Amino acid sequence: MNIPSSLLQGKKILLGVTGSIACYKSLELVRLFVKSGAEVRVVMSESAKKFVMPLTFETLTSSRVLDDTNESWVDDFNHIKTTEWADVFVIAPATANTMAKLAHGIADTMLLQCALAFSGKKVLAPSANTNMLHNPITKENLNLLANANYVFVGTQVKELACKTVGDGAMAEPIEIFWTTVRALLRDKFWSDRSVVVTGGGTIEKIDDVRFISNFSSGKMASAMATALYCLGANVDLIATKFDTDLPIAIKKSSVENTESMYNILTTSIESAKKDVNKKPYIFMAAAVSDYVPLSQQDGKLKKDKIGSVWELKLTKNRDILATIDKKDISIIGFKAEMDRKSAKDNATKMLKNKNIDAVCLNILKDSNSFGTDTNEIEFITNNSSVLIPSAQKLFIAFEILKNAKILQEKS
Repeated sequence: MNIPSSLLQGKKILLGVTGSIACYKSLELVRLFVKSGAEVRVVMSESAKKFVMPLTFETLTSSRVLDDTNESWVDDFNHIKTTEWADVFVIAPATANTMAKLAHGIADTMLLQCALAFSGKKVLAPSANTNMLHNPITKENLNLLANANYVFVGTQVKELACKTVGDGAMAEPIEIFWTTVRALLRDKFWSDRSVVVTGGGTIEKIDDVRFISNFSSGKMASAMATALYCLGANVDLIATKFDTDLPIAIKKSSVENTESMYNILTTSIESAKKDVNKKPYIFMAAAVSDYVPLSQQDGKLKKDKIGSVWELKLTKNRDILATIDKKDISIIGFKAEMDRKSAKDNATKMLKNKNIDAVCLNILKDSNSFGTDTNEIEFITNNSSVLIPSAQKLFIAFEILKNAKILQEKS
């Protein structure tokens, strides 16, 4: 996933680092924050400084590290002004000792004083030995923190520093990053709304080794799902292909052909409609094959039996967008065209013929346009058309969602 440099522009992140071997991962986390446009400051425990020198964080953030030895009250370099500055407080890694003290309001270090003084959203990424993490006392501490405005990034099972394999390793930096982005960008309109996204080109088998498909990479659908997650939606991504480094919390359903996509999609729609609080959405970014082989052969067709000319018989495929249940759900379609002269007319026809709320028109130059990290979209409705200039696909996704929100608010 290509992350735009403006994703967190103007956001201020305070990162707390405690004494765990996972400290080295916090350096990558800082890099992700800074690369996405955020301003970052770091507060370290004395134990953390044994693993990573403050100078390393200062180099990455271009800001002094706050710790137990250097608090100042002649400027804003203290636990009150620093926490007033921050939009979110991330503690990664968070040791069992740190979590115990946080849960009981103990503030005997600079980092803990910052946590107690900060009244906003706090993200916690635990790191501990398996037995320490699953100790009943630690579990109770986690429950207390969950009720005190902390958002957790789950640990992972892998070989720990103690050379045993078990649960307790800190989450990967990219997952902590996405959780933080969600905490910062959560939008009231999309928050807790059920949304289904389809993506990728369907694969229709000819025999067990050959198939009909297209060049769709699935990257736009992955970008849509990621943007929706960042805005707080409950996302179900149904696709034949997925981009890398997607948020783990996105529900991903891997499909192959049209029928499997249709079956999972209809089930997901039924589930989404159970949410009576907010109207669900579908973003149909999948490139579904227009035609499929009339019959699928078992095994591998031999060329010596086929002959010098192969006439492959195809039949018209199911039109998923035309046949799904559209009652009580908003649907945004995607359409790829190559002929610029007829593209908008075709998109407008799709809007009316498929009875959907909007169409995202993408005019391609050639087959090399597939799989790129950028896109240009025209967001077309019955009453308006908005051009979203070429940009990284995640940025484009946020713009599409902005227009979809405006469309709903006007209706």
